[in-house]
Amino acid sequence: MDGQAPLAYGGMSVTTALAHRSPANAPPAPPADGLLRRVGNLRHHSPGRLQLILAALITLTLLTGLVSGLTAHAASSGTTDLGERAQPLLAESEKVYTSLADADTTAAQAFLAGGLEPAALTRRYDDDLARAGTALTRASRMVPADSEAGNAIEALSTGIARYAALVATARATNRQGLPIGASYLSAASQLNRDTLQPQAQQLFRTAGDELGESYDAARSSWWLMLLLILFVALGVALFWSQGYLSRTTRRTFNVPLVAATGLIAVLVLLSTSIFANQRTHLSAADAQGSRPVAALAQMRILMLSERADEALTLAARGAADHEADFTTARDGIDFDDPRLTYAQAQVYQAARLHDDYLALHEQVQRLNQSGDYDKAVQLAISAETSKRFTALTDTMNTAITDRTDAFTGQIKDAGDGLDLLTVLGPLLALAACALAVIGIRARLEEYR
Repeated sequence: MDGQAPLAYGGMSVTTALAHRSPANAPPAPPADGLLRRVGNLRHHSPGRLQLILAALITLTLLTGLVSGLTAHAASSGTTDLGERAQPLLAESEKVYTSLADADTTAAQAFLAGGLEPAALTRRYDDDLARAGTALTRASRMVPADSEAGNAIEALSTGIARYAALVATARATNRQGLPIGASYLSAASQLNRDTLQPQAQQLFRTAGDELGESYDAARSSWWLMLLLILFVALGVALFWSQGYLSRTTRRTFNVPLVAATGLIAVLVLLSTSIFANQRTHLSAADAQGSRPVAALAQMRILMLSERADEALTLAARGAADHEADFTTARDGIDFDDPRLTYAQAQVYQAARLHDDYLALHEQVQRLNQSGDYDKAVQLAISAETSKRFTALTDTMNTAITDRTDAFTGQIKDAGDGLDLLTVLGPLLALAACALAVIGIRARLEEYR
């Protein structure tokens, strides 16, 4: 009412009481603020500080155990993928590439014989195509169908059928003594070299890129960096905590915390040993296996190209000269490639056999250029030339097999202990957590 004093209630005016009363619809204080305030208040008294120390140790220890298990699992998965998919994919790709090159060489040699092709060469040609088809089937199981590698495999499967049809036509016309057979053979060889082999080479390169990615995945560098940071942080936290307890409780050692520190030290040593072993064997697998295999495979393909160019030059009877292609292939062969360090004995033998073959090729070229075509063909497909070239390719095959076996052995050794650490790392961390709880709870009980 106007002119009247406000009503009093309990010694306080109604207006004052209303002013001090919180509005009914005022939102409550955020729980987070209350939690943070309580956590902050723990710093101001000894029991609270011990609780904070315990929480920090448990958090760091659990994180360290979790990351150690995840790091070991990632390294184990990457190493397994490297041995069971990435390297086998590279090997199958190399088989496709080599089989196509050898088929081109063998078809040209068989054509030179005239009439009915030698049974051994026919069988070798058929084996080459069968081997390429089998390798493509295996490779297709290792890559997604819509990937770059999957598309290359599909294109190769279709192209090999076309190539086989052209060679069959060349053979049929050659048996009838028709000169057009050489044109069909040339078309087949052009399809093989200009389309199929580049596709096989692309598949080989893609497999090589995936192999490199698998090496990176197996090394798990980011996981290892995170694990190292956690090891350092946990080690600092453990030593600081024990120093703090020693100063405040007048006890030199907290036995459970010392034991927890010992378990973490065991985890550090175990992780260091296992991951160092893995890194060492991964490097050896690359240096002794992957890189030499890639270099040897490329050299073997160039050698097969040399042999095919020689036969195609003779089959064309002057209509085409593949000697420039022969020279390009020859110049691409490098027996001093640094990747071949671990295959030196076989490389030395291959270099000697290659020189022997080049000497025979020079004789073939001289006979052909002097007009003695029949003798040139006879020398090119003779038992002596075939024997020397077969010895050369067999040496290369042996070297590739040895380096592949070296890779397999190193990858097997690289995986040692990773699965154990995947389980043991978290278990050791849990045990260390339990010891930390025991050690600090004993001090907390003293304040009750």
